[in-house]
Amino acid sequence: MKIAILGGGVAGIASAIAFRQQGFDVTVHERRAADENIGAGIVVWPNAAFVLAQFGVLDEMAAVAARPRAMRRLSRHGDDLGALDIGLIDARMGYPSLSVLRTDFQRILTSRLRSLGVDVQYGRRVVHIDTGDDEARVHFGDGSMLTADLIVGADGRMASCARRYVTGANTPIYQGFVNWIGVYEGPDITFDMDAISDYWGTGERFGIVPVGPHTAYWAGGAAQDAVGARDPAACHDELLRVFADWPAPMRQIIAGTPAARINKIHVHDHDPVATWHRHNLVMIGDAAHAALPTSGQGACQALEDAWHLARCVASHPDDLGQALQAFTALRFQKTAGITMAGRSLASSLFDRDEAACRARDENSRRADFTQLAMAMADGWSRHLPLRAGVPG
Repeated sequence: MKIAILGGGVAGIASAIAFRQQGFDVTVHERRAADENIGAGIVVWPNAAFVLAQFGVLDEMAAVAARPRAMRRLSRHGDDLGALDIGLIDARMGYPSLSVLRTDFQRILTSRLRSLGVDVQYGRRVVHIDTGDDEARVHFGDGSMLTADLIVGADGRMASCARRYVTGANTPIYQGFVNWIGVYEGPDITFDMDAISDYWGTGERFGIVPVGPHTAYWAGGAAQDAVGARDPAACHDELLRVFADWPAPMRQIIAGTPAARINKIHVHDHDPVATWHRHNLVMIGDAAHAALPTSGQGACQALEDAWHLARCVASHPDDLGQALQAFTALRFQKTAGITMAGRSLASSLFDRDEAACRARDENSRRADFTQLAMAMADGWSRHLPLRAGVPG
């Protein structure tokens, strides 16, 4: 079986690895001209660590990552709002949580794919997908066309031709906030390697994820009614203005991050859809279920997609339709729940009503974080052979 994958991000590279490990003939087509630096960092939760272990890269990933033991919630003034015990999640699921820079994450996955004999083909911009003889045909910007036994649409949330082909439309939904993301590296700040810090304000949020003693990736978010301009040169000034009266570490991190390491994102997602395939094309990752960053599971669920899809196809080698139906049935409810949970948290974090935010903070102080950690572990373990795995 020949498999063509559209997209060279996490979902695309991971699915290529999973299919090659099952012995399939795979090609990967990425719209970008080169392997560019995208994103800031990723928390590899234990469900994703399980998949990386199956790919044979977990140890390599751990060597360039930190292993956080807690996620601390704090008010914008630094008041304690409680802490999630990541060690409890790890113990319950049987795999570690890791924090890693996106550049290292992508490099390790791409290197693993190359070791399996597959190179990503860059500059392959999909312009249209149509149907001929009940199979998808992919048309690229250079005038070439591609057909394959299976086409995997891993082409992202914002401009997915695969999603348009499957659902008839691809209109991401703006969720009313922006994220500035960046990577700080420098000797002036020493980070607590054991803890992720999540500061909550009124319509604003700032998260810090250490990956080394003097390195962390971060995200500063703020409510914004409409999609506006994105001027990389203005990011520093925008951030320092938004977080001007927040605790000193945030201002120091922002000021110490080069403009080239900061990206501004107007955050979108998609409503869950129950149909992920049409003919011989299936969409995965953000093309299928673009959860908000507040879910903490975007890359993790892309890795799960890759592992499950390859196994479903390998289990039904003579009936692709049955394989894709089985894959979607396996993945829809879990990813839909994660998408909606991410929306719910984002709505709370970026609420601009001060009374509502005070009530949110008080609810956090009173939360049962042990029960929350166990619930997260059980939910993320669903359909995976982990200690907290939920049958079926």
